[in-house]
Order: sequence, then structure tokens, then C-alpha cells
Amino acid sequence: MTLRATAVLAAVLLPAAAQPIRLHPDNPHYFLFRGRAVALVTSAQHYGAVLNGAFDYQRYLAALAADGMNYTRLFGGSYVEVPAKSFEIRRNTLAPDPGRFIAPWARSETPGYEGGGNKFDLDRWNPEFVARFRDFLAEAAKRGIVVEVTLFSSHYRKMHWDVSPLNPANNVNATDAIEWKKLHTLENGNILAHQERYARKLVREANAFDNVIFEIQNEPWSDRTALVDVVNPYLPPPARNEYPNSIDLADELSTAWQARVAGWIASEEAGLPNQHLIAQNYCNFGFPVKELVPGASVVNFHYAYPAAVLANYGLGKALSYDETGFLGRDDDVYRREAWNFMLSGGSAFNNLDYSFTVGHEDGSDTEPNGPGGGSPALRRQLGVLSRFLHSMSLANLAPDTRTVKHAAGAYARVLSAPGREYGMYFDGSGPIAVTLELPAGEYSGEWVNTRTGEVERLGPFRHAGGERVVRTPAFQNGIALRIQRTAP
Repeated sequence: MTLRATAVLAAVLLPAAAQPIRLHPDNPHYFLFRGRAVALVTSAQHYGAVLNGAFDYQRYLAALAADGMNYTRLFGGSYVEVPAKSFEIRRNTLAPDPGRFIAPWARSETPGYEGGGNKFDLDRWNPEFVARFRDFLAEAAKRGIVVEVTLFSSHYRKMHWDVSPLNPANNVNATDAIEWKKLHTLENGNILAHQERYARKLVREANAFDNVIFEIQNEPWSDRTALVDVVNPYLPPPARNEYPNSIDLADELSTAWQARVAGWIASEEAGLPNQHLIAQNYCNFGFPVKELVPGASVVNFHYAYPAAVLANYGLGKALSYDETGFLGRDDDVYRREAWNFMLSGGSAFNNLDYSFTVGHEDGSDTEPNGPGGGSPALRRQLGVLSRFLHSMSLANLAPDTRTVKHAAGAYARVLSAPGREYGMYFDGSGPIAVTLELPAGEYSGEWVNTRTGEVERLGPFRHAGGERVVRTPAFQNGIALRIQRTAP
């Protein structure tokens, strides 16, 4: 049976695959998934669940589902990291131990791969990888977990290029020796054809699944940098124009290559039963999008500010906080980031969770492991956010800057269907006084502890219209408020 026939058969056998996740037709800032408007919220492992043969991904996915997470990222195998060296991550799921790297390509009979074992044969696929990849998607689908399949990634440092299967030193196919920062450009010689075959292969294998989004490349600006702005313009040079203060986009060579990859995805799926969303990883922090590559419907930001949503809401695309996780081990930091972004109108949030490691696929490894944190406690807290969002009619919500006239001592983020329901987040500590502007009517509401999920009732109350001052319960590092209008 051909690969194309296999994909068609799988689409028939998997009833959930009739309609892959897509932008909601009534509100493209959220997703339509299995007949329901959804936002994506997670704290997920470091992207190596399939390519790391020692990682028990079934246990991992079960842990995500148990904590109410509905999203994960997955790197497709074109990029791998170095154990104990990459980004100071001690137990890195994206850096398999020697002999445990399961790449998309089969091994040759020739020894000499820099990461251990035989070199790769880029003309042959690895059936073990294909089986793990499809099974991962199937197990995630059973649990209602959406998988962002990241096809490519920047390589950041030469040591990552040194272990790349596409490096001529690591394969038997005589790939061209290139300057490694041109890997993800159209100036990469015969490597481009291998990248195309790889991308099309993963797209075909994933076609039957309804829970897949394809991301073109992780952090393309890291290898192909074009400075466009800074976070704090008041810093003196040179720090003003350097990371972590610089806002960098991918340069023109990178963007042209990304457009080519998006074209591969679209053309491959044109002859298959399903078409999936394409995500473009745009920049760190946030910037008003100049132009997306053709076909991109999801805009991914890393280490994002709420302003990334507000500056780009008019695009009518899903706006995702696609990665955080370099801000220490304090759960409060990541919980606050999530609430601030999602209550500004964000579509997705993903924390890089270092508590998922080999042997601790349930996310119970809370010993120091990297530049960030992650824990069962944080995932429970993010579950509070997910339930809060999905308790409202997401398809009717939009950012609201009018309802909260003032929150004394806190930043306010509001989503609303004006006159019907309101979701609010106050980032600070209290109690505080909040001045609301509401139309006349009867209301009921509840304060939500963002750490525990505990609820304290507000109302019911009748309001004559105009301003109303409410006082929050005591709270630390954020509290949420949900109000519904129950009668005119």
C-alpha cells in the first residue's frame, strides 16, 4: 500500500479526523476543535517526546490530560540538542543519551555520527520514528490534546549543527558543506531537497489526525537576525540593541525559505483528505506583524507581552504565546504570564516545563534542571485558567478596555461579550478597589483564586447602569473575576 493510500485509509478509520482543528469561523482568535470553541493552554515537555527513545510519551500525555492541559509542542527530528550542554538543561528531553536518538532517517552501515552510532541515510526513513510519531499523535488525539508539530528549528550554536543529521559529516548522502546559519535558507545547496522530502513525509504521516498544527520553524530569528525594535528604549547602547532587550525578526533569506516550507505543506495536503493550520513563529516579546508567509493562520510569539496580542488583534489570526520557560523556578511567574496573555485575547499559551524528564514523564521531576521551572502545582494552576476560559462563550469574546475604568494597584485584563458576560484578571496583590462600568441589569459573579481555583461569590446584585465599585478579596499575584448579566 502506498503512503498516500495509507493516509486516506487512516482518515477513514479515525472518525475524529473528519475536521482538523481550525480557526473558529465566528471568532478566529480561538480554535474550533471537535465542534467546540477552544483556547489552548499547557505546560509541556521540551519537545523531544518522539525523537528521544527513552521517553515514555504515553505516561506524559496522561499527565497532561489529568491536569487539564490540551496542548503540546513536538519537534519533528530535524534538530536535536546536546546532553548536559544545550541551554544549561541538565535532563533535556530534546537531547537524548547516546544511542537513544530516534531520527526520521534510518541509520546507515557506516559509523561516525557525531552524536553516537552510525551515520544517517537521508534516502531512507526510519520506521521506528514513523511508528512513534503516529502513535504519539494518536495517543494525544484520544485525550483531546492538540499537537503543534514543529518541522524545523534554528540551531543557535555550531555544536547543534555538529550533531545534525543534515550535516555532511553525519550522513552518507554527501549533503553540501554550508555555512550553518544558511541551513534554513534557499542558499543551502542540496540540503533543500532533503528538507522538502522530510517536511512532506511528516505532513503525509500526520494527515489523518484532527489534532495537529504545523509550525514551520522554531525561533527563525535566532540564526537569521534582523533587529526591528527594543523592549526598553531607555537603556544605553550597546545593551539596548542586544538580546534580551532586542526585538528581532527573521531576515529576508529566512522568510523566503519559510514561505517555501509553507508551500510544501499546502501542496502536499492539497492531494490528501485533510488540510491543517500552519503556524509562523514571528518573534520574541511582540511586534506589529509586517507580513506573514502565505498560508500562516497562527502567529507564534515567544516570551511575549500582552501587547503582542493588542498590536495584532486586527489580523484576525490566532495569536499564541508559544513558549516561555527561562524565568526561574517560581510558578507564580508563569501563571501570571498566562493569565495576562490569555485575558488580553491570546489564543494559546505554552510553558516549557522542565519537570518532564526521562523517568519522570508524569512531570514529577522538581529538582533544578534548567533555566525555568514547571511542576504539578503549576499545571494545576494553569488548569484553573483553562476552566475559567472555557466556562465562557469564547466565540463571543473580545478584548475590552472599557469595562474596568480603574483597578487601584493592579493591571486589568478583560475579555467580554459586552452586556452579557465578562472575564477579568487583575495582576497585582490586594484587596483592591475596582471601578467597573456596566449597563443596567441584574448580575452575578465570582472571584476566582488563580492559584487554587477557589471561588468567592459576588452578588447577585442589581445595577442601575454606569459606575460600580467592587472590592476584591485578599489575594497575592493575581485574581480573576467572572461576571454574568442575568437579566436586563
